Order: sequence, then C-alpha cells, then structure tokens
Amino acid sequence: MMNPAEFANIAKAENDFWWYRGMRNIMFGLLDPIARERKFGRVLEAGCGTGHFAQSLARRYQWPMFPLDLGWEGLAYGKGLGINRLAQGDIQSLPYKDAAFDAVVSMDVIVHMPLGDEQKPMREFHRVLPRGGFLALRASALDILRSHHSQHAMERQRFTRGRLIRLAESTGFKVLRCTYANSLLLPVALLKFRVIEPLFGGEPESGVRPVSPWLDKILYGPLGAESKILPSGINLPLGQSLILLAERR
Repeated sequence: MMNPAEFANIAKAENDFWWYRGMRNIMFGLLDPIARERKFGRVLEAGCGTGHFAQSLARRYQWPMFPLDLGWEGLAYGKGLGINRLAQGDIQSLPYKDAAFDAVVSMDVIVHMPLGDEQKPMREFHRVLPRGGFLALRASALDILRSHHSQHAMERQRFTRGRLIRLAESTGFKVLRCTYANSLLLPVALLKFRVIEPLFGGEPESGVRPVSPWLDKILYGPLGAESKILPSGINLPLGQSLILLAERR
C-alpha cells in the first residue's frame, strides 16, 4: 500500500504538475489506437488513488470506469470530485466476479507489493478479464532510480522490461507491447538520485512539490516529446517508468 500521506500531495498536483500531465499524455498516446479499435463496456482502474485518472479516461474515451483503491484517503478525494462507482478493495483479492471487465488499467500500483507478491494482483487482473481482455499497466523502472520519494511513497520494488514481461506472461497474458517511458529525463534523474541525494542525505520525502512555471514547462518538454514518439511504435530502451499493454490469453 502507498503511504496514505502522499494522497494529499497527489490531489493537489495531478491536474497540472508536469509529471502527471506528461505521463497522462503518454498514456493517452498509447491508448488512443486501442480506443479506436475496441469498445469497452466496463473498465476497472485497479489502484485508482484519487480517481483523477479514471475520470480522465472516462471523459476522453467515454469508458464506463470502475475505480478501486485500498486507501480510503484517496477515495475521499475522488468522492469530492464526484467520481462514480468508487470502490474500496484490495487488488490482491478483487471484489468482482470472473470476467467482470473488458479492460483493466493499473498505474504504478504493483510496485507497492512486497517483492515476491507481484503475481497476486496480476492473477487477479487475469481473473476479472475475459479471454482477449485488455490490460494497461505502468510500473516504476530500474532499482538504480530508487529515491527519497520512492521511500516516502512506500514503493517496494521496481522492474526491468524483461522482468515485467515475464511477470505478465507467467500470469496468463500475451504482451502486445512493453516500453520504457520518462526516458529523456533519465540523466537528470540519475544525477539527482545517485549523486545529489546521497551526497546531501536527508529523510524520505515526497517529490510531488510545486515548481516555478518556467521549470514546470522545461520538465514537461521531454515527456511531451515522448507522448509523440511512443505512439509511432518506437520502444525506448531505458527510462524511469515501464508501460505494458497486454491481452488475457
């Protein structure tokens, strides 16, 4: 489970903060072709946080979204946003029948599972999808990028592309695509997380903090570029995040 204290930071930032805007547009770029090709009657967001992304998906694609999260703190923000069908539940034991959804979306959630438990939610995603059902998953990448923010958010593990693919395939999914993302800022992240933070020390703290408008614009730029690159079919070789698109076998 994510640190409950982080929900307040997320709720303030996720509409406008450069990282949220950029990663949201990257996901839209990858999901737009799927939305044109497929019609989804019911879509689960497993680990929805405040429900903001579920609301964005519903508005963009008219998908009937079913947002679920274990933390009532995030769901309280979603309720304030007027988001429908919010549910409290554990992604390791989803409170839904087999094949209940046409698609499952899960953003940066399985990284909060203890190492070795990541198969539990993946099996549940498989269970609540029919054959051919669609999965969109995002996860933090590369152990070398663990940071003060990772510790604060109670992130338990990170993935390589190979390990994420093996996880999906071992739990009954056919991988359609798996690519790194947030790649162009990787040198900046390495400098910050492997040089500056160890040098100056400090306690775990949230990295979701407002920045000056000019800096927000600069930091968004690489993510905006990736939101144009990734839909072209190019897979990025390294990055701070991984995005996996798959079908239930």
